[in-house]
Amino acid sequence: MTKPEIRVFDGLEHLIWAAASDFEQLARIRAIEKMPFTVALSGGSTPKPLYELLGSSTFAGRVRWPNVHLFQVDERCVPPDDAQSNYRMIRQAMLETGLLPKENFHRMAAERPDRENAAREYAQELAQVLRPEPGEWPRLDLVFLGMGPDGHTASLFPGSQALDEHTEWVAPNYVAKLESFRLTLTLPVLNAAARVIFLVSGVDKAETLRQVLEGPAGHFPAQLIQPAHGRVSWFVEESAAQLLKKSRG
Repeated sequence: MTKPEIRVFDGLEHLIWAAASDFEQLARIRAIEKMPFTVALSGGSTPKPLYELLGSSTFAGRVRWPNVHLFQVDERCVPPDDAQSNYRMIRQAMLETGLLPKENFHRMAAERPDRENAAREYAQELAQVLRPEPGEWPRLDLVFLGMGPDGHTASLFPGSQALDEHTEWVAPNYVAKLESFRLTLTLPVLNAAARVIFLVSGVDKAETLRQVLEGPAGHFPAQLIQPAHGRVSWFVEESAAQLLKKSRG
């Protein structure tokens, strides 16, 4: 496990372009290797402009889109057309331009009442594309994550049950403070990824970010993202980084 890379950007636009450039570079490498490029996308407001950029004509010729498979990091248990749906945000931001073949986006059916079965079926979809060896965790090429002011990432909230899930790939998770269920990739799957990029913006994240990156380990779910054989990068907009001891990256 290598030390996380921390990069501080002067504005969200620069952060987004850096993340898109890394996406492009990794996609090109996997295309040369003749392997699918597998990416998990988080919800939230910070990654939305990234998805809009990737779905724009600017990236139409820069990424071999038929080689890309996109998954969801997590989803609220709402219908796919609900205003709170992560899928709805991703679809509107990135998918409606038609660059990505429809069958290459893998949606979490979190609206189903049988959440356990929905989680198992999503795990099967991961297995079909990523094809891990028996007994191995699926290895995504890239995962985009965010971080909430409470230090949660994906739908892994402080004190929630899914933090203790070490056998399933995908799990329903009840978030007590929101009084709602979500589906989420579990820590072992996130920690099996080859590359994880946290996208963090906003002054409301500054104190938590300071504690996550410079405080004692284990107090926040975001601190539990530690791939044993992967690389973690923190792409941080300057207002969120203002309490860090020094700018890095």
